[in-house]
Amino acid sequence: MGKLGIISMVIAALSVFLGERFVNLRKRTLATRELSQNHLPNCVALKNMDYGSEDITILPNGLAFISAGLKYPGLPAHDVTGKIFSLDLQDPRIKPVELRMPRNFDLDSFNPHGISVYTDPSDDTIYLFVVNHPQHKSQVELFKFVEEELSLAHLKTIKHELLYSVNDIVAVGVDSFYATNDHYFSHEILKGLVEPILAQPWGNVVYYSPEEVKVVSEGYYFTNGINISPDKGHIYVVDLFDHNVHVLERKDDNALVSMKSVAVGSLCDNVEVDPETGDLWLGCHPNGWKAFMFDPQDPPGSEVIQIQSIHSEKPVVTQVYADDGHVIMGSSVAAPYGGKVLIGTVFHKALCCDLK
Repeated sequence: MGKLGIISMVIAALSVFLGERFVNLRKRTLATRELSQNHLPNCVALKNMDYGSEDITILPNGLAFISAGLKYPGLPAHDVTGKIFSLDLQDPRIKPVELRMPRNFDLDSFNPHGISVYTDPSDDTIYLFVVNHPQHKSQVELFKFVEEELSLAHLKTIKHELLYSVNDIVAVGVDSFYATNDHYFSHEILKGLVEPILAQPWGNVVYYSPEEVKVVSEGYYFTNGINISPDKGHIYVVDLFDHNVHVLERKDDNALVSMKSVAVGSLCDNVEVDPETGDLWLGCHPNGWKAFMFDPQDPPGSEVIQIQSIHSEKPVVTQVYADDGHVIMGSSVAAPYGGKVLIGTVFHKALCCDLK
């Protein structure tokens, strides 16, 4: 066989491979899914939240923290600086307040993604962990919340070779946490184009402490949101491309052991846990293809899913909210408190809705 024949065979094989991968990508992104509206009563848009509210977490007293202004490859571009807001859900005005940042912190490159709060039981100090992507790199910023000043004091920046593509984080101590790496590669083209086409289970979960850093769980297609059970005994990990939530048991050495997974039928992003009921709340992308191929005339929709009794033999998965993108685009988080739910997005507005 001549060189031309070999080249033709290679091109044909490559075409078949890429075609199969393209079909697989559309399947994983639920590209053909159509969404029926399922709105909640009395939803209001939060002020000053027009450029994303990618992650939200709420303290037991109703004080919410919101990360805003994420810049991420493939998302609609904007020039707004990243910010952290607080929101007192016991205040009927429902008004987000931008937290003052320290002068010695590089605000120009601040690009906040997932967040987590840890309250020190010894003195009630509140620590805020923020995944940050300056120049699209990955690091974790540790802040102390100064409530009387509505400000954040920057304590340190955490970098490590195992924290190379961090998406979300859950704090388990004053300087320890679990984090998800959503990609294997760090280069923008490789992680934004090659990895989705290959669609291999290369995502993982990393445990970090000053004494030890290690991979504790792996084999995920797109490791996204992560959180912890109220009794601190289990970790919940969302695999966006595999449309499920994994339940993992924590061991004394901070290793994780897989217990089960629960199918959610959507591309879910972040996960919040109701501290009273243990229910999981997820902000999801019902049709990920629309998010990747963003068209303002056919916008990506939003979906909120609740999982009850996740540790039982028959967890209950319920769609709580759904919109086709004409009210809210690209939901990434849903956080409940006091009969309301905050719905945040990757790059759009945020809503506060009554649950009844």
